Formats: sequence, C-alpha cells, structure tokens
Amino acid sequence: MTTKENKKMTDYDMEQLIGQVLRLGVLISGSVAIVGGIWYLYQQGSGLPHYSTFNGEPAGYTSLTGILSGLAKGSASEIIQLGVVILIATPIVRIFFSLVSFIIEKDRLYIVITSIVLFIILFSMFAGLKV
Repeated sequence: MTTKENKKMTDYDMEQLIGQVLRLGVLISGSVAIVGGIWYLYQQGSGLPHYSTFNGEPAGYTSLTGILSGLAKGSASEIIQLGVVILIATPIVRIFFSLVSFIIEKDRLYIVITSIVLFIILFSMFAGLKV
C-alpha cells in the first residue's frame, strides 16, 4: 500500500470512530433520560402540578455540581438533566475527535479552524457556568 492509501484508511477509520461517538452519545443520553423519566413518574407520577404558582429552577437544574449532588441523592430530575448534559457534550466530543484527526493528518488550516470552534464553544459554556 502507498502512503496515500494508508492515509485514506486512517481518515475512514477516524470518520467511523466519530460516527460511533455521535451514535453512542445520543443512545446513552436518551437511555439516561428515559431511565430518569421512568424514575420521575415512579416518584411523583400521582402528584398534581400547581399551575397557579411559579417556582424557579432549583440548583440541580442550573449547575453541574447541583446535578451531581442530585444524582448522589437519587433525584429523578437530575438524572434527566444528566441525559441532557450528555446530549450537549456529544457534539463537543465530536469536535475534539475531529481536532485529533486533523492533528494526525497535520492539516494546519483545519487544526486552526477546529481549535477556534472548540474554544468558542467551551468558552461560551464555561463563561456562564455556575459552580
């Protein structure tokens, strides 16, 4: 095999890995959210909602530490939130794997572009994060 054929095989393998990461991330997040939804219905399925009063979101919905502490307590709402966090993290992991792929290929233009995209997304997320 020539070097070009090896590179195409590596590109194909990396594309397959990235596709698997996306599929697995969606399946895991959906499964976690479904388990949380079933657990929520088991815990609070018979309760009636109070539409006349507005209650703000508790810390478990607005911070990663709140989600983790709610998970430790077995809170169904935080299990659902974990599924959402995994779903949000899935395309970010895909961008990271793309960056690794471009580094392996030594494609400087796409390394710069992908790094900028990853930086913007991570900065946007962590700049507004409540810890």
